[in-house]
Amino acid sequence: MKLHELKPAANATKLSKRIGRGQGSGKGGTSTKGHKGAQSRSGYSRKIGFEGGQMPIYRLVPKRGFKNINRVEYSPINLSTLQKLADKTQQTEITLELMKANGLISLKDKIKILGNGEITSKLTVTAHAFSASAKTAIENVGGKCICLMGEKEQGEGIKEKEEKTLVAEKEEETPIKETLVAEEVAEEITPLPSVSTDETEEIPVTENN
Repeated sequence: MKLHELKPAANATKLSKRIGRGQGSGKGGTSTKGHKGAQSRSGYSRKIGFEGGQMPIYRLVPKRGFKNINRVEYSPINLSTLQKLADKTQQTEITLELMKANGLISLKDKIKILGNGEITSKLTVTAHAFSASAKTAIENVGGKCICLMGEKEQGEGIKEKEEKTLVAEKEEETPIKETLVAEEVAEEITPLPSVSTDETEEIPVTENN
């Protein structure tokens, strides 16, 4: 076989449809676009999801719920997993680096310790969040929980944050308002001059005829 004898396999290539080349091409007249209608016009572009005018499927399907922009997603780690890791590595401090080295997590993940399983070793566990049962179980055996995220970062909503800031602002404003009111009251109440009985003058009485 020579280079000039190479050719594609049968039916591997297909000629493009040549329209608008007259009646002799077999595609004359309407050039395969049919009679009238939007699709026969030049520049036609079908909108995504358009179904010819009937109610499209994306409007028929019910929509429920919403996407919470404040959602914090955690990778869960149970107490039983921590106990197995401690037995395997003989470590008393469970850090994110240790979990990553043993293939439990990725360093980009946020870790939450859950209370499934039992823990018997005294461990110092570092994670982004702890469930109440997990924290109680770790502390009951003498361990310690180090939380890398505060309560606000663990999923506190925008509404709760705004309420707390409003309360804090009101607490700051109240002492200032009280001092201003006290000053205004002090200015309005002026002391009357004291009059002694010895210095009082007798007022003459005149009789009218």
